[in-house]
Amino acid sequence: MKKKEFKAESKKLLNMMINSIYTNKEIFLRELISNSSDALDKLYYLSLTNADLKVKKDKLEIRIETDKDNRCLKIIDNGVGMTKEELENNLGTIAKSGSELFKEENDKKKDIEIIGQFGVGFYSSFMVSKEVSVLSRSINSDKAYLWTSSGADGYTIEEASKDEVGTVITLYLKDNTDDDNYDEFLESYTIERIVKKYSDYIKYPIKMEVETEDKDKKKKKEVNTLNSMVPIWKKKKKDVKDEEYHDFYTDKFYDYEHPLKVIKSEVEGLTSYQALLFIPSHAPYNYYTKEYEKGLMLYSKGVMVMDKCADLLPDYFSFVKGIVDSEDIELNISRETMQQDKQIKLIAKSIETKIKKELETMLKDERENYEKFYEAFGEQLKYGIYSSYGMNKELLQDLLLFYSSKDEKLIPLYEYVERMEGDTIYYASGESVDKIKMLPNVEEAINKGKEVLFLTNYLDEFVLKTIGTYQEKKFQNVSDANFDLSSDEEKEELKKLNEESKDMFALMKTVLDANVKDVRFTNRLKNHPVCLITDGEVSLEMEKVLNAMPNGDTVKANKILEINESHPISAKLKELYKNDDKENLEKYTKVLYSSARLIEGLTVDNPTELSNLICEIMSK
Repeated sequence: MKKKEFKAESKKLLNMMINSIYTNKEIFLRELISNSSDALDKLYYLSLTNADLKVKKDKLEIRIETDKDNRCLKIIDNGVGMTKEELENNLGTIAKSGSELFKEENDKKKDIEIIGQFGVGFYSSFMVSKEVSVLSRSINSDKAYLWTSSGADGYTIEEASKDEVGTVITLYLKDNTDDDNYDEFLESYTIERIVKKYSDYIKYPIKMEVETEDKDKKKKKEVNTLNSMVPIWKKKKKDVKDEEYHDFYTDKFYDYEHPLKVIKSEVEGLTSYQALLFIPSHAPYNYYTKEYEKGLMLYSKGVMVMDKCADLLPDYFSFVKGIVDSEDIELNISRETMQQDKQIKLIAKSIETKIKKELETMLKDERENYEKFYEAFGEQLKYGIYSSYGMNKELLQDLLLFYSSKDEKLIPLYEYVERMEGDTIYYASGESVDKIKMLPNVEEAINKGKEVLFLTNYLDEFVLKTIGTYQEKKFQNVSDANFDLSSDEEKEELKKLNEESKDMFALMKTVLDANVKDVRFTNRLKNHPVCLITDGEVSLEMEKVLNAMPNGDTVKANKILEINESHPISAKLKELYKNDDKENLEKYTKVLYSSARLIEGLTVDNPTELSNLICEIMSK
């Protein structure tokens, strides 16, 4: 029998199809099942317009058979079948899609849910096969034909025998190599896994005979349906129990806990899609590492085309798991990746809006659940604001939570603003709520009736700096030099005291060298003797964070040492200076500065010296 050449421009094209377009060998089964599904769709569609065709939809199916002895795999359907001419045109011409042609030749294109569009999926079978045969009988013919090919060297077509309409594709697997084990595609568990992964929602049953054991451990064979056919996201929400969503989530995304939130979305318009999204109850072990891969599972017409489509999620919502199913997206030729088109951007924007709305609703109506979510993923929301230099602040700022000195719990910024007086949102930073409460400046602010937000995450203050203002309210660190709740009279009196002691402070500043920008008295410490404040954009907490970063430059905040003018220590310092006791004034200055650093959670450069000085002063 004379072998025919492929009607492609060159054999190089077929080699490229087989070896370059698809990155994963197991994709071949997805492609062949999709082709079988198209054949079933075509037959059913024709039966709707041709009364002579007696087709029962519940009898349409795809079967998979394995023959380990002959190392071959069969994909069988009872669809529309192909004539000799169609075999030659569809399989003999690379990149010609019979499915696409079928849609073009019929008026009701929107009613035809056919998957194929490029005409190359069939050739993925050569990734695993040394020979492929296609036995097919068309609904329009009494004759069957057998198409056979070993790859780029061409193909043969001959008349054959087949009792029923439909197609049988037989793959004769390649020999195993050190790198590739093709026998795995003859194992039922491998086939089940691939079908579940890529073709679980093909709307026709995919059946295979498998070997099982009964209760007496006797082996028996039975035919199983491998796919679930109807996607859970296509069912009406009222028809699906919460347990079903939870089971789907834990099974599909390998989580051991139920999700905090299930989000179901169906959008019709310029770009139509269905989405089933989940907000996890905890962060994966590798979430805050480079190894974590974000993305939603992408389906098109019941076939999974991407396991993790990163373009559908912004980084700040990367914790979301789920599935998007759309017939409008433009896929590349391998159906493994998408074209960068406006449909994807529209879907991504819509999903972003939906996620934000659901999180806002959770914050309002399910505060306990939201706080659990925030504990796991709040840092990612903050990073979304900080890393974008504030471009995303309008989207994310109302989702942030901070601990309130008034409520003694986490609150959003808008709750602070609803009850505040004036135009300033006060905050303080530290390692923990308990440590922040002990800061002298925080105690002063609370005593003066101010609500203070406690920032305990390393990103918090950077985020507030990035936000800049919130609802036209400015942010104020209570440890900043500009924080002053004194009356005009108190400010004037303090200014006079500092002016009188300026020479003493100059001497003390010399002792501390470049560690402080200034030394002065303050009237805001009540019972505390001393504190450190900062002047400028870098706070003490920001200094700690920046200096803890690997390969970071040393950053220093402009520190000011403030001494309580009403504390006995101020009188002691004045006495030492008046008596020209510079030696002890130097010792007291070092102790006060080191004490102020410890209060703020900063390290002391020379703890041995500090200990010796304290003991020396105490012994006098």
